[in-house]
Amino acid sequence: MISFNIRCANEHVFEAWFNNSTAYEEQSAAGAVACPICGDSTVEKAPMAPRVNMGTSRPSATNAPPVAAIREMITEIHRHVSENTEDVGENFAEEVRRIHYGEAEERGIRGEASDDEVQELEEENIDVYRLPTLPRSDA
Repeated sequence: MISFNIRCANEHVFEAWFNNSTAYEEQSAAGAVACPICGDSTVEKAPMAPRVNMGTSRPSATNAPPVAAIREMITEIHRHVSENTEDVGENFAEEVRRIHYGEAEERGIRGEASDDEVQELEEENIDVYRLPTLPRSDA
C-alpha cells in the first residue's frame, strides 16, 4: 500500500491510500478519487514529505480534520438540505432552469443531474452546487 497527499481543484488536501502508483493513476483518470470535503473528482498529487521511519511513533501533521468529523459534517449538510429543499429528482436541470428564467416559483430544490447537465447549467450562468458525498469507509 502507498499513501499520497491529494489536492482537489478547490485546494483541499487529503490523504488517500492505494495498492500502488498505477492504481492511483487509473482511479484518478476514471474520476474515482473524490475529495472527502467537497466531492470534487478533479484531483492531483500534492507535494508531500518523504516518510522516514525513526523507530518511534510520532503524530502526523495534517490540516485535514479526522474522517469521523468529515462524515458528521457531510451528514449534517445532507440533513439540512433535505429538510429545507424540495426534491425534484431527475427533473433537476429542467426545474432549475425554469426557476432561473422566472418560469417557476423561486425556491430551494435538490435533485439529480448528469455531469453534462451540470456543465450546461454552468454555461448558462446558472449556479448549482453538488453535495459532497460521504467518504468511503473502505478507502
